Amino acid sequence: MYGQDSARIYSAQHTARGKDYPGEAAAVAGWIRRRRPDAASLLDVACGTGGHLRPFAGMFARVEGLDSAEAMLEIARAELPGVPLHRGDMRDFRLGRTFDAVTCLFASIAYVGSLAELHAAVASLAAHAAPGGVVAVEPWWFPDTYVDRWVSGDVVRTDGVTIARVAHTVRDGGASRMAVHYLRATPEHGVEHISEVHRAMLFDRSEYEAAFRAAGLDPEYVPDVQSGRGLFVGVRTPDPAGPAAPPSAAAPGTGRGSGGGGSGGGGRVAL
Repeated sequence: MYGQDSARIYSAQHTARGKDYPGEAAAVAGWIRRRRPDAASLLDVACGTGGHLRPFAGMFARVEGLDSAEAMLEIARAELPGVPLHRGDMRDFRLGRTFDAVTCLFASIAYVGSLAELHAAVASLAAHAAPGGVVAVEPWWFPDTYVDRWVSGDVVRTDGVTIARVAHTVRDGGASRMAVHYLRATPEHGVEHISEVHRAMLFDRSEYEAAFRAAGLDPEYVPDVQSGRGLFVGVRTPDPAGPAAPPSAAAPGTGRGSGGGGSGGGGRVAL
């Protein structure tokens, strides 16, 4: 989903727009430690260029990140030397170890393509949480809070680069479809046009909570945080029989269409 051009624009734009990665990370860490005060290790899934992972590294003794986009990971590796970063798909990754906390922020979870894939992704997150560990997921908008035909735009200037961005979002079945256009101007290359389309699933609160419970997590929804979309926080309950295998991402009969176009691997909705 994200090539080198998109990854560089993504990193520069959100930094220049003033997205409060440290403040958001501190808030999430607070919700984690309310449930596990001794949490010392954290895995950030769909870590992107490391916006949240950088402040998390100062809050937890051990942090790691995972993303499906190699271009994003290249930027993160340059800025987070010594932090283990993995390429993988949130629906089926396996690192072979667990963490006190597992996060998936910036509405990245919505890039899955169906309800079955949501269950698979949450099961993968839960499989990497130690017993008593915490899973924190920032959702995309719910169907009843989503605003159709939303238009947004801004211009940022950073390090000699000017980036103008406009976006238009429309309802597309059980998802939102956002068309994003960038004009990037540099002294070396003049003006370049880059466009993207982002499809994010519109799951409702009960569907997220059901996915958490199916994965052995006791969920709580915290409203009005993380850009107003809220945060799902769940504690992994110990299972004497061991964790169940995650459901197949292709499982039929979920009540949602496959959607198509959902990478599931760790994108971020281009707000």
